[in-house]
Amino acid sequence: MDLLKDKVALVTGGSRGIGRAIVLALADEGAHVAFTYKSAEDAARNVLVQVEEKNLRSVAYKSDAKDANSASKVVESVVQEFQRLDILVNNAGITRDRLIMRMSEEDWDEVLDNNLKSAFNFSKAVSRPMMSQRGGKIINISSISGVIGNPGQANYSAAKAGMIGLTKTLAKELASRNIQVNAVAPGFVDTEMTEKLTPQQREQLLTMIPMKRTAKPEEIAGVVVFLASSAASYITGQVLCVDGGIVM
Repeated sequence: MDLLKDKVALVTGGSRGIGRAIVLALADEGAHVAFTYKSAEDAARNVLVQVEEKNLRSVAYKSDAKDANSASKVVESVVQEFQRLDILVNNAGITRDRLIMRMSEEDWDEVLDNNLKSAFNFSKAVSRPMMSQRGGKIINISSISGVIGNPGQANYSAAKAGMIGLTKTLAKELASRNIQVNAVAPGFVDTEMTEKLTPQQREQLLTMIPMKRTAKPEEIAGVVVFLASSAASYITGQVLCVDGGIVM
């Protein structure tokens, strides 16, 4: 399929987990994909090879997403390399889970900076080139934790809720330039985080999910592809929960 043939995408945090799945899914639909990573160089090289095997161009940037100057340089490099930028996926993020009484100021600041400030940095950086070309897609990877909250994740939930507010505001600011801004809010996904759960913890987790299973990263990526495509050209400012029914 060629839903995104010859489009140019940038994915933050694209070397592992959901980000990796998004990079490969965008490439499967014909997009050239640049992505950032923070430290996982071997994983980044592996993703590069997989994209290039599809006869598409790919560039990996070692970048600290929470650093505004770094974000600007990455976007400038992508535009210079590919002559345009059609899709931004703000996926980079971390967790520092603790109950509020044990959460340090550093835990709070690190998560807000890496999850929310990074989305601001990259969204600001891409807004000018997207406005100039009078079109683009910004897709923010939020979480159901930002929709309903989650004990032990005050910092993460606040950051992901902030991404939803950012999504809605940018959607209104950029709509007149044919730029659609939406958010995807995953539930529990099969990543390194859920792999650490004990069988008892996993069983308890599944009782919360009407579909009685966790999501595969590819199921999140499929929704991103839809929002990045022309099929979603009249959708903006929305939050799509991909959670097996938890939020309903």
